[in-house]
Amino acid sequence: MRLIDAIEMAHQAGLDLVEVSPNTEPPVCRIMDYGKWLYEQKRKAKLSKKKQHVVTTKEIRLRPEIGDNDLDVKVNQAGKFLEKGDKVQFTLRFKGREVMHSDQGVELMNGVRDKLASVSKVDRTPIMMGRRMIMILVPK
Repeated sequence: MRLIDAIEMAHQAGLDLVEVSPNTEPPVCRIMDYGKWLYEQKRKAKLSKKKQHVVTTKEIRLRPEIGDNDLDVKVNQAGKFLEKGDKVQFTLRFKGREVMHSDQGVELMNGVRDKLASVSKVDRTPIMMGRRMIMILVPK
């Protein structure tokens, strides 16, 4: 169809002539309400964005000499974060000469990992970074 005829048909219908596929030979055009189409595209993008869950990393700080009850509270909080779908980073800070006993830190981190094994898996195993030991857990 000639371009002038297509424009005339769109004008008579009170709609717009929109080029759908410009790279083909001949280019493909469509008669439609362009404003309505733009609105629907924005609405679809907004709905798809609404359904997405952004994964955030929550940090829980520990100490090598943490009490059992305090550790249980922090592990329970980490479990809640994991159930919501967030990553959890455990940071074990060593002060002074505590860094000499990093093996105790590894045992503590492994205990945390075992307690949360039902809802998580290890993304990064416990590694030392200066005076900190870091372990990252992700939801199953």
